Amino acid sequence: MREVFDIFSKPKRKTKKETPKQKIIVDYREKNSLVATHLIKLSFEIEFRELKVADYIVKDVAIERKTISDFQRSMINKRLFKQLEELQQYKNKLLVIEGYDEEEIYNDKPKGVSGNALRGFLLSIILKHKIPTIFSKNAQDTARFISVIANKRQTEISLKAKKRILNKKEQMQFILEGFPGIGPKNAKKLLEKFSTLQNIFSAPQEGLKKVIGKKAEVFILLEKDY
Repeated sequence: MREVFDIFSKPKRKTKKETPKQKIIVDYREKNSLVATHLIKLSFEIEFRELKVADYIVKDVAIERKTISDFQRSMINKRLFKQLEELQQYKNKLLVIEGYDEEEIYNDKPKGVSGNALRGFLLSIILKHKIPTIFSKNAQDTARFISVIANKRQTEISLKAKKRILNKKEQMQFILEGFPGIGPKNAKKLLEKFSTLQNIFSAPQEGLKKVIGKKAEVFILLEKDY
């Protein structure tokens, strides 16, 4: 008996294999941020981990994300100085300052930081630390920047970056080098002469000028701003 075929039945379509979602590694402390939520909506797979350095790892790019208020706070308490140094472990790194659509970064003395001090610090991040910096409107905008990076980059990087523990002298030198125009050489001179940051910041103008010349003006200007 021959098999009967239904000539009116529709041929079965071959099911397409789903393209695996691109994975983005996110520090678990970013769970409260809306960035991860927006990335999921953009069809990325999110894996939360404890990252020693950076907030997001996108292929071969390490991204540190700061809201404007967090950027201001971490500048005051010096936490950002250490984070910037730790980012240097990655060849490709990026600082995202989020929220210009929601908050003014250059308020007159916001939380004790003047607009000029913030501008000087931003220039130091880009010119001295060589870390590209972008401003995003909000969490959704940040997610879109990350998605563009994810779709363009091809290679992945190791997650073995470690937090660097600086001794007390290195910490003081690193803080001093964060001021515009104060490089390693002048930072060492100041520490050799005054020993502590408190002594440096409270030193008279003439005393500072004897050690580092006109570069001393940066401390005088910042003292006025604060």
